[in-house]
Amino acid sequence: MPNPSMPSLERDSRQRDIVPPERLANCHALVIGVGAIGRQLALQLAAVGVPRLTLIDHDDVRVENLAPQGYLVEDLQALKVEATAALCRRINPEIQVIPQAERFKRSSARDLPFDQRLIVFACVDSIVTRRLVWEAVRQRAVLFIDGRMSGETIRVLAVDSPATDRHYPHTLFSAEEAYAGACTARSTIYTASIAAGLMVGQMTKWLRGLPVDADLMLNLLAAELTVSTVATT
Repeated sequence: MPNPSMPSLERDSRQRDIVPPERLANCHALVIGVGAIGRQLALQLAAVGVPRLTLIDHDDVRVENLAPQGYLVEDLQALKVEATAALCRRINPEIQVIPQAERFKRSSARDLPFDQRLIVFACVDSIVTRRLVWEAVRQRAVLFIDGRMSGETIRVLAVDSPATDRHYPHTLFSAEEAYAGACTARSTIYTASIAAGLMVGQMTKWLRGLPVDADLMLNLLAAELTVSTVATT
């Protein structure tokens, strides 16, 4: 039986074959956007045991965020990064969480530490912002994962060599070609949770030295899953 006096030694005992603790120990996860997908992603990363987690989002919690994003009533009007960081610390008291209540800027990447492997999770609802994030972090990140959601459709793109990758930029189509509504206009907590799980799953594959899926699309309503090892253009 687990020893309650030694929770830190037991908390990951059932996942160690899937999530190598020695490789995870030197990772720094950067989650940009803690709305529907980003909040669920941050909570999963905390539970998995990511030692360092930076959250970037300028927004505060509003009543329309409660159902699709999983925020609590007591979080209303609080900054999303602060509310999410507090729950991450409750899930894993040993995690180092850095909440940054601001919009992501090119300078945001320059403030990140260089002595850890940087894993970037883009959970934003704008193609323009995705392009900004990609261009700012691609030379620093060892793994880049982009989560997109509209209604019950999920798309997860993973890049394990951001500095040299040529495929991901093709998914950054112009704003005129983008879906007309914001990704958060039609969202549910269950779709966001699945999207976050798929993103964490790509990270754990990378930790084990397995190839990531460059482009994964899941339509929950139609029960259709499409996976490509090379991102579509």
